Amino acid sequence: MLQKTNRLTLVEQVALQMEKLIETGKWAVGMRIPAEPELMLELNVSRNTLREAIRALIHAGLLKTKQGDGTYVCSSSALGVVLQKRIMRSDTLQTLEVRHALEREGAHLAARRRTDDEARELLLQLERWEGAAARGDLDGVVTEDIRLHQGIIAASHNEILIELYNHITDASQDLLTSLTRYEADANFLEIHRQLVEAIFDQDADRAVAAVHRYIAESKAVLEVKGGERP
Repeated sequence: MLQKTNRLTLVEQVALQMEKLIETGKWAVGMRIPAEPELMLELNVSRNTLREAIRALIHAGLLKTKQGDGTYVCSSSALGVVLQKRIMRSDTLQTLEVRHALEREGAHLAARRRTDDEARELLLQLERWEGAAARGDLDGVVTEDIRLHQGIIAASHNEILIELYNHITDASQDLLTSLTRYEADANFLEIHRQLVEAIFDQDADRAVAAVHRYIAESKAVLEVKGGERP
């Protein structure tokens, strides 16, 4: 049953509880949410209150209604929706600069805070990326590169940084795919090995220096491509 507070309206409380179900994955993206009678019973609210809360989440971009079929989850976070819309209005260089700013701080924090298990997993993830590059598997290179960087950010143990980075990554998949295909290059691989080894050694300065090197390489690739959004 819904836990009521004095500071929020009932509609806001219902919307927040439903948003929590989405953010925790209990209501996954693509899932149809339960029917109104079930939700009214579970949340102990009226039909009108429930419908207002659902409308608020539709407006926030978390839910969408399919005529005659119900209401579906279309995003896991309101923040993700906002970032995606903003990135669509931004040029490629600005998007890349924000992502790289997060990666610099993420690498610095990861070198200081990573656990032994996280350090070993980063080395294994790097090997998976190198393996994909050696096979000429460009799709694999893209996937493993993204996983490697998400692993580094996760090792920062900063929940806000992790959330921001993951949302920006999700919102800029086309850009990342376009750029990362160039990162099967031996120079990119070597720089990323230096980054992971610096984090393993808990050397924050070396980790940040490695990030600066691959940022320079990425910008060079972007200049060659003309800076146009893929």
